[in-house]
Amino acid sequence: MTITQPDLSVFQTLESEVRSYCRGWPTVFDRARGSRMYDEDGHEYLDFFAGAGSLNYGHNNPVLKRALLDYLERDGVTHGLDMSTSAKRAFLQTFQDLVLRPRDLPYKVMFPGPTGTNAVESALKLARKVKGREAIVSFTNAFHGMSLGSLAVTGNAFKRAGAGIPLVHGTPMPFDNYFDGRVPDFLWFERLLEDQGSGLNKPAAVIVETVQGEGGINVARPEWLRALADLCERQDMLLIVDDIQMGCGRTGAFFSFEEAGITPDIVTVSKSISGYGLPMSLCLFKPELDIWEPGEHNGTFRGNNPAFVTATAALETYWADGSAMEKQTRARGEQVEQALIAICEENLADIKEYRGRGLVWGMEFHEKSRADRIARRAFDLGLLIETSGPESEVVKLLPALTVTPQELDEGLSVLARAVRETN
Repeated sequence: MTITQPDLSVFQTLESEVRSYCRGWPTVFDRARGSRMYDEDGHEYLDFFAGAGSLNYGHNNPVLKRALLDYLERDGVTHGLDMSTSAKRAFLQTFQDLVLRPRDLPYKVMFPGPTGTNAVESALKLARKVKGREAIVSFTNAFHGMSLGSLAVTGNAFKRAGAGIPLVHGTPMPFDNYFDGRVPDFLWFERLLEDQGSGLNKPAAVIVETVQGEGGINVARPEWLRALADLCERQDMLLIVDDIQMGCGRTGAFFSFEEAGITPDIVTVSKSISGYGLPMSLCLFKPELDIWEPGEHNGTFRGNNPAFVTATAALETYWADGSAMEKQTRARGEQVEQALIAICEENLADIKEYRGRGLVWGMEFHEKSRADRIARRAFDLGLLIETSGPESEVVKLLPALTVTPQELDEGLSVLARAVRETN
């Protein structure tokens, strides 16, 4: 692919230095459809990034777009705070009928604001309010958001340093397999809880990702998650599952914790819940935890009605047919895994490990800087992938759930070439 130099001057002179993704993908994108993006010069890119997991159903999904356009054309309410609207009613009813009820999940639904970190902040606040305690336990390499409460339970040192103030009331514990299987699960955590001299304040809650996306595609085993749920119950701590990136079908089932057979006390959902990339987040919790006073937690943009419209359309289109979407995602995941096995066999000395579930996968390299070079070479070859992990040492694959087998083969072939050409 021949890439002409795009005009990036206004971004470079006016936009803050905090911008990041655009540095690895130095072009100006103009339009997108399905799993393809196109820049201003008409160059085509296969997207294995999917808006960092916000576009599980692809760019400008035609069914969702039609529902949105119809709603806007009839002057449907766009901004509703927490007022009752027909769009919100349709979403709540559909969410109950297609997601909560079939899974026997009793959750109340809270709209805390437009982003994932809004959902996490509300979950932490509610847990502290319910238990009357301040401490929250999180896990090594966790990522839960960029606002102060979410950063306090995030592991990445670089992200935490951006806060500029001490991040308090959070205690990290080892994530699954942190010690390569040499230490029994929760040995340290449980010992601290039971030792009156440990210095650990009794936690209100534990927050966990079943697959750590930004932390390096670290996959928690179902038995580890079940043991964590049991520990929380025995020690009177609430269990919060952050399903912001791994929910909405990313790992196969609608919720990523379903495979483990657990029912968290609180669940945070965002990114692909709107289905279209529109800002929307949910905080779900068991009814007995709903001790909020009216207006005690609010936000101007928690009533994004166009997002309710596309969210409803996404559920009706992809989740009304029982387990069809889940089976398709698992099949696509097996296709990715077979390709990664082949890449690893070709590059045995370079690749430390591959890992993933459903349609989220990562390859970790012994040479930590290699992943970034591969992502840049992939961009030159027309494939959008990002890196993750504390030192960006993992190549991360996050294609849309609607990606076709042919598109997967195409992208995985480009990935194999990028790995080969960055030796």
